Amino acid sequence: MLPEGIQVNPLPLRELSVFFPAYNDAPSLPALIGRAFEVLPGCARDFEVIVVNDGSHDDTGAVLERLQKVHGPRLRVVTHERNRGYGGALRSGFAAASKDFVFYTDGDGQYDVGELPKLTALMAPDVGLVNGYKIERNDPWHRIWIGNVYNRFARFLFRIGIRDVDCDFRLTRRDLLEQIHLTSTSGTICVELVRKLEMSPYKTVEVGVHHYARQHGRSQFFRVRSLLVTLGQLIRLYVTVAVLGRWTGEAAPAAPPKARGISGKM
Repeated sequence: MLPEGIQVNPLPLRELSVFFPAYNDAPSLPALIGRAFEVLPGCARDFEVIVVNDGSHDDTGAVLERLQKVHGPRLRVVTHERNRGYGGALRSGFAAASKDFVFYTDGDGQYDVGELPKLTALMAPDVGLVNGYKIERNDPWHRIWIGNVYNRFARFLFRIGIRDVDCDFRLTRRDLLEQIHLTSTSGTICVELVRKLEMSPYKTVEVGVHHYARQHGRSQFFRVRSLLVTLGQLIRLYVTVAVLGRWTGEAAPAAPPKARGISGKM
């Protein structure tokens, strides 16, 4: 059931950038990117796919080079010579996106990009963020436990409305992204991004998506160093956003247009 007052957009968006942050994700990228190109014609009239290769030391670069020959100029690659962290990869992806709407999910294949139409159907003139939430998390028990604690802590500390901060299956507006200043380099960027978007005058909508067991590699978040970096950045973010109430250090964006059907910019 949809939240009251939320419209369903039956038509494809006008423009859509899709990007995947990738770190040592060579085995999962061919299927993920292939699936993206299958589903995107039904989601947007004009689209692009971007992969941010965040300093991978496996065959990710070679795999992406081969895929560019298959998919042509609609597949773009942004390469970091050294790993900048999850937040750094997302910031590069947002900066590289050139279309009106931006969707991202992880390059490890734990989400099905085939569910993207669920999100585009809910994008309306007064909606700024369509966020997925995991219907059921398919991870080892310790990751589920840590993830639940982190999610509840972050939502309480930052007064975040969405139920699943840790679900990286998101569709937003590029003009909103251009008005917020993201600083996190770790997984904290998800909290920073969602909180700052929720501070905008636009609505946030949620929809359930499936989460699958990791088939290749291992998570970079659930390591001692990563957790410590995340904790430090959470504290700094709390002071900046929750205590000082800053959006970007500048004025918050203007209110969205009144919803009267689907905007021509869709």
